[in-house]
Amino acid sequence: MKIGEVARRTGVAPRLVRYYEQQGLLVAERAANGYRTYSEADVVRVDRVAGMVRAGMPTRLIKVLLDMEQAAAEDHPTCPRTVAELLASELGGIEDRIACLTRSRDTIREFLERTEHAALISERAATATG
Repeated sequence: MKIGEVARRTGVAPRLVRYYEQQGLLVAERAANGYRTYSEADVVRVDRVAGMVRAGMPTRLIKVLLDMEQAAAEDHPTCPRTVAELLASELGGIEDRIACLTRSRDTIREFLERTEHAALISERAATATG
C-alpha cells in the first residue's frame, strides 16, 4: 500500500511516516517507480511508534526499544552498557508519566461516576473493545 493509505489507517500524517523512516523506525520497500510501499506489518509498526511518541517517548528511545524487540525475537538478547544506561534513565520518567496518567484517569473516572454521566464510562469501554 502507499503512504497515504498508511496515513489514513493510522491517523499519522504522511510527513510523520516519512520522519519515522528517516529516524530508522520504519523501513519502506520501494516500488519500481520509486514510490514507497508498505505492508500490514508496517501499519502496525507506525501505529505503535505513534503511540509511543504520544506517550512522550523520544524517538531515540523508541529506536532502541524496537531494535531490542527485534533482537529478542531473533533470540539474540544482548544489551550494551550504553543502551542499558539509556534505558535505566528513561525508566524513571516513564514510570512517573504512568503514575501521573493513572492518577488523572482515576480522578476523571471518579468524577464521572458521581455525575449523571456515569454511563459514558461503560459506553466508552464498550466502544474501545468492540
